[in-house]
Amino acid sequence: MTANGYTILLASADSVSAEPVSTGITVLFGTLLALMVGCLAFEEKLHAKKSLITGVFAVVCLLLGEITGILPAESIAQLGAHTIRLPVYIPAIDWEVIAIIMGASLFVDVTSKSGIFSWIAIKLTKASGGDPLKLLIYYGVLTVVFSAVLNNVTAMIIVGSLTTVSLKKLGRSDKLLGFLLTEGLLTNVGGLLTLISSVPNIIVGNKAGISFISFFLRAAPFVVVATFATLWLAKKRFAVHRLETAGAREEAAARVAAFDENEGIPSRRFFLTSAFAFLLLIVALSTTSILPYVKDLGMGFVAMSFAVFMLIAFKHEVNKFYAALDWDLLGFFASLFVVINVMEHAMVLGVVGNALGALLGLGETLGTGCLLVTSALASSVTDNIPLAAVLAQILGSHEPAYPPDSPIWWAVVFGANLGGNLTPIGSASTLVAMTVIHRSDIKFSFIGFVKAAFPFAVMHLALAVVYVLIVL
Repeated sequence: MTANGYTILLASADSVSAEPVSTGITVLFGTLLALMVGCLAFEEKLHAKKSLITGVFAVVCLLLGEITGILPAESIAQLGAHTIRLPVYIPAIDWEVIAIIMGASLFVDVTSKSGIFSWIAIKLTKASGGDPLKLLIYYGVLTVVFSAVLNNVTAMIIVGSLTTVSLKKLGRSDKLLGFLLTEGLLTNVGGLLTLISSVPNIIVGNKAGISFISFFLRAAPFVVVATFATLWLAKKRFAVHRLETAGAREEAAARVAAFDENEGIPSRRFFLTSAFAFLLLIVALSTTSILPYVKDLGMGFVAMSFAVFMLIAFKHEVNKFYAALDWDLLGFFASLFVVINVMEHAMVLGVVGNALGALLGLGETLGTGCLLVTSALASSVTDNIPLAAVLAQILGSHEPAYPPDSPIWWAVVFGANLGGNLTPIGSASTLVAMTVIHRSDIKFSFIGFVKAAFPFAVMHLALAVVYVLIVL
């Protein structure tokens, strides 16, 4: 095509290979996907970082994809006399997600130097009176709200930072694992609240013709119930209790009263600038889809822009912030996107989508319930975005067409979002939660996450099935 005088020839890496893919090839790549998940599950036993594990599988998948001929031609952009070659693995990566993680991480790291997060943390801690259960509730609700108006990744980065500061101030670092895990799970619950809270919501909502208001009204009751059910279970599982004795309450109150929220503020001007930028970031991210010009650039642009703006205050020492970035997390996501993209071309995701679509033949009630659960299981080990896209396409082509208020659509929405709570690779936010946990020098493995999160995930899915089948 031609745009602004430039001739651009594109072979999309998101389209499935035009040539038919044999069953043997699909089985081969499906086996590779299972092996990768297995290796990630035993990451500590292998003494290897996530980025290295997925990087190895990305290399193998790309090489085998080229050998078997399932990959599309590379993208080529001809700009006048110049030709830019884009190998297939470049457009395979969701660069907006990478930009959001990098931008949000840099923004939080720089902004934290102003004392804004420690100020918020101490304010919340004072409001709780030093009571661990109150603090868990406050941060849980904050996580859901941030996940709904921002995005899961940014919400987890910000709330995780606040939680770490608060609990260390209270001398309750022993509860940090439970708090961070709970917040990671609640990001996926909060991601159900609005049509723009997560990409699967947007994909399915647009295909089904669900309006923003309708989506919110239908999802909100479940989110409220699931949030407080999660906090109740977290209280039980992680032994987060109210301070029962008068002596304990007096001691906590005395400790909290000694906290000075202004202690960590090096400059009042920098603090106010950071507070304004923080509020503006929330507004910008929550309205990206309707802002002129910005809506075409996306949330990744917004996150990176705010990061660059804040880095100006440290223009002579930006390298220390670059060094503090979690490159393992960024490398993991980049490699994972490549692997998932190859799986699309190998028809692995297509087979999964078709198998889930076949469940609809079991009848409206049983089929819808099974679709929700199996969607969750599938999204727990692979990217929920292509899964949602495949299922939305299958449901959208059904005759007669499913109405926007059909439970079938909501089964996919709930399954794709809540499946992220089954494993740490099920969603970006749970991966970020694991990263924050490891940064706090807490040993917590892939299997450890699955064991700890399993009761929560089962509860979420059980509530979702009941809600979709009976309430909606």
